[in-house]
Amino acid sequence: MAGRGEEKMSYVGIIITYVFISNLVLSQFLGLCPFIGVSKNSESAIGMGLAVTFVMSLATLISWALEHFILVPLNIEFLQTVTFILVIATLVQLVEMAVRKYSPPLYQALGIYLPLITTNCGVLGIALISVNRNFSAIESFLAGFSAGLGFLMALLFMSGIRERLNTEKVPRYLRGTPIAFISGGLMALAFMAFDSALLTNLLKAG
Repeated sequence: MAGRGEEKMSYVGIIITYVFISNLVLSQFLGLCPFIGVSKNSESAIGMGLAVTFVMSLATLISWALEHFILVPLNIEFLQTVTFILVIATLVQLVEMAVRKYSPPLYQALGIYLPLITTNCGVLGIALISVNRNFSAIESFLAGFSAGLGFLMALLFMSGIRERLNTEKVPRYLRGTPIAFISGGLMALAFMAFDSALLTNLLKAG
């Protein structure tokens, strides 16, 4: 990972890292609210995943620019978190207006979870990670985009599992959210197979 004093990571390495190894949901447990709340069906999962990917991609890039061209030169880095949240909130408003205009059914399906992207700690998390690891502008955008793809992938996996569970005889006390958390935990265990050693081997093989 491209941090201060750390070896620079290739673009391919960044993609593999934030989609699989450091998946925000399954490895770092960020953004669990929409992960559980919007994964009841694949359509909602895809819509939310694409919206979060869009917001993450632009938020990391804009946050990088604000950090390097405004906050650091003016010595006001203490406003970093507030500034990044304002960027995210603005992007979410744009996404919300676009979804409401062009896809009302999806807007209704996402419900309260769409505006809650603003408070999705995964979006703020990847923006802060990109800055703290001293990524370049391209690396920051790629990290945000990859993290969004990882979020989308996790949502799709979970929605597929939950749709299948709807046809199975799940004990009454485990139906709904309890079985969703159990399934998510098992997915997280499976993703432990993706580690830094795997990344190193893949890059060497390439």
